[in-house]
Amino acid sequence: MRRRYLLVSHDGFGLGHVRRNALIARALQAAEPEAAVLIMTGVPFRPAFLDAPGVEVVAMPPLLKDRDGAYRPTQMSFEAAVARREAMFLETLERFDPDVVVVDRHPFGTAGELRAGIERFKHRGGAAVLGLRDVLDEPAVVRTELAGRGWDGVPELFDEVIVYGGRSFCDHELEYELPVAPVYCGWVTDAVAPKRREDRLLAIAAGGGGDGASVLRIALGVIELRADWSGVLAAGPYADAMGFRERVAESNAKDRFRVVSDVAGCASLFATAAGVLQMAGYNSTFEALATGQRSILVPRRTPRREQAIRAQRLATLGLADVVDETAVAEEVSWLLDRPRQLSTAQVDQAGINFEGAAHAAHRLRALAGVRSQ
Repeated sequence: MRRRYLLVSHDGFGLGHVRRNALIARALQAAEPEAAVLIMTGVPFRPAFLDAPGVEVVAMPPLLKDRDGAYRPTQMSFEAAVARREAMFLETLERFDPDVVVVDRHPFGTAGELRAGIERFKHRGGAAVLGLRDVLDEPAVVRTELAGRGWDGVPELFDEVIVYGGRSFCDHELEYELPVAPVYCGWVTDAVAPKRREDRLLAIAAGGGGDGASVLRIALGVIELRADWSGVLAAGPYADAMGFRERVAESNAKDRFRVVSDVAGCASLFATAAGVLQMAGYNSTFEALATGQRSILVPRRTPRREQAIRAQRLATLGLADVVDETAVAEEVSWLLDRPRQLSTAQVDQAGINFEGAAHAAHRLRALAGVRSQ
């Protein structure tokens, strides 16, 4: 019997949610080649990593998160976008008939648009799974969220909660008072074979680009200051709209600084670099760690403090350096002369593992097997 998996992400601004789902989809296909996998996403464009053979993609009307944390539509009213997302989810459930549904981060969607579908799906005997990243936000903020309407019914409607991280790094029951005991599966990252590092090459990742201006400013300043280094920026989907290329072209370091676009992930770039300067989002941070990089992290602190918390914990474990968004090049440059690579033993001793996609796929396959019996 061919098992069917539906992975859903709201994707309010960046690519982290759908990127994790895409890597889990790949792990499902590797373990179960005959499986049918469908990804629903609110990303308003088609990143290259979603063009995977055998994976169907359904795009919902986007709701993008602004700097204040509120969600806004792009082509219709908020109410119309929510209604359309709800209808599309119900339609997809009916057509695709999944054995397992995985919802990323918000159990019932951005504005409750998934609740009716999840309730109907559970009534038909399907297995619903909630996936959460390693760090969500400040504990008090998350506890308030969990006490609200957006989490009503989670223990009854979801068969399992999977945390894409480790309990020792962030204990969701202890810190957030999560109402169910989750399964910690490790970090979901892309596997990359070791590569030859380019001496004095600084890799820069500024998230999706919409909120990475500080990282670009610091990176350009450092490369201008350090004529012995060159830089390469992995440009996110919003980088052009934010004028990133223009800023590079106007820099005194433009001849030693290049921009690459629409990369499927940063792991390959990180594997060849001598150092990494980046924001502290989930995907790029652990892709860098997986390639043995001790990154220089410039965490975003609004609208959520997730990145700042993640960065500080990694720094405490000795796995990263952290600088503020207001830092100047002179404050950062000296870090390039510090050891920038980590051994596998250092990462292992800190309790970090990168088998999250495979472990999550194993849990999903077990749940699908229960339904098919």
